Amino acid sequence: MIIPENLEELAGYVEKGKNVFFFTADWCGDCRFIKPQMPEIEQDFSDWRFIEVDRDKYIDLAASWSIFGIPSFVVIADGKELGRLVNKNRKTKQEIEDFLKSVTVD
Repeated sequence: MIIPENLEELAGYVEKGKNVFFFTADWCGDCRFIKPQMPEIEQDFSDWRFIEVDRDKYIDLAASWSIFGIPSFVVIADGKELGRLVNKNRKTKQEIEDFLKSVTVD
C-alpha cells in the first residue's frame, strides 16, 4: 500500500498508471475492519497499485471526489475513473474483490 506524502504525489498517481485509491481514516471502525485484509486484496490484484488516502488529511480532495463515506474505493487508470465503490457501509473482502473484478481497462 502506497501512502502519499503530499497532494502532489497523490496527483501523480491519478494521472499515471492503474491505481486503486482506498479512502480511510484512523477513527473509522469499518476501515479498521477491512485494513488487515488489504494486503491479500493487493496480492490478488497485483496489476494495480493501491494508494491509501487519509480522508482527514485530504479532506478537500475527498469532497471534490464526492467521498462522503468511508471506507471507499476509486479506481483510476491514466487519469480516467473506471469505477467506484463509495458509500458508508462496511465492506467485506469479497465485496471489494467482486468490485475490482468488475472494473475493466479499455
